[in-house]
Amino acid sequence: MLPPCRDGADLESPLEMTPLPEGIQWTGRIAYLDRDGVLNRGSENYINSPEEIVILDGAADSVAKLRGAGFRVCVVTNQSPVGRGHWTHDELALIHHRLRYLMVQENADAVIDLILYSPYVPRENSWARKPNPGMLEAGRQLLNAAHDDQDQRIEIKFGEDWKGRAEEPGSVLVGDRTSDMEAARNHGIIGLKCSSEEGLAGVIAEVLGEENV
Repeated sequence: MLPPCRDGADLESPLEMTPLPEGIQWTGRIAYLDRDGVLNRGSENYINSPEEIVILDGAADSVAKLRGAGFRVCVVTNQSPVGRGHWTHDELALIHHRLRYLMVQENADAVIDLILYSPYVPRENSWARKPNPGMLEAGRQLLNAAHDDQDQRIEIKFGEDWKGRAEEPGSVLVGDRTSDMEAARNHGIIGLKCSSEEGLAGVIAEVLGEENV
């Protein structure tokens, strides 16, 4: 099985997280977010350098709202250009460093807890690549372990090998593609499709249950 990759670290190494704002305790809910078209403006030719990252209007404030509501934030993004040889894992890490930096520049509480990505091309049929749920499975286990204060490597399980997995009431995946919605269904959580022009800000009220308020 081809597993997901983790931005800036080995996949199964311990995860250190920034506390939620104002002493809020984690509710167990995770907001899984696609990257391009959700947090930053996408491109048909990929985002090829840190300088090409443009944060969508309201994205940083929306991430801050999620954390303020007790969500942890996990980005899950297909990045086949790595597998195609367009750029390296290290170059992708620089792009994600810029994304994180710009988010907290706009709102100090817009912290991304974890970034996972699939570097594989579609023909490899990786369990990590959306619409498969491998990135979501890994994100749940890493965040659980971090909150259990596990400071050692964990063994991440996928698919049928993940025995005794708990349901995820309240977790959600926000994306702008059908593959995102299919990944949400395959993981057993709610999927919300957003406009690639509005991104997360366009559905944040629905995520937080405020759409009729």
